[in-house]
Amino acid sequence: MSSDHLSRRSAILGLFALGGCGFAPIYGEGTALRGQIAFETDDTVAGFRIGSRLVERLGQPSNPRYRLRVTRTVQRRTSAITSDGSTTRFNVIGTANWVLIDLSTGSQIKTGEAQAFTGYSATGSTTATQAAETDAGARLSVILADRIVSQLLILSMDLSE
Repeated sequence: MSSDHLSRRSAILGLFALGGCGFAPIYGEGTALRGQIAFETDDTVAGFRIGSRLVERLGQPSNPRYRLRVTRTVQRRTSAITSDGSTTRFNVIGTANWVLIDLSTGSQIKTGEAQAFTGYSATGSTTATQAAETDAGARLSVILADRIVSQLLILSMDLSE
């Protein structure tokens, strides 16, 4: 019973310590980059998906101070082969290179790279395999955009200081 009181007391003291040290959430309405970025992505379905996810996570720009330019490359690799040589699974490997530009000066603030992969099965019909490939590409776009957002949110801590 005393260990329950001790752990509860430690948790409460820990929360007070975080509040006293200037702790602030990195993601939310007060984020330095929320609604401040105009997004520029590839003119493809994947580029549209990345841009949509970035807007969803960082907000529609009302009066942007920055431009985020994202380019994406994708490779498809075989990941499972049967004994007769048929491919049953593919990995889709993506890289998104990004540049954050200050619109007032035109200078690059930061560049970065996000990498991710996803896979899909090729064991069904042609239509099922094509649908699985399309879905894997959509998932990959969301993962890459989320990784870019994570990198930008860390950067926003430096920009707000």
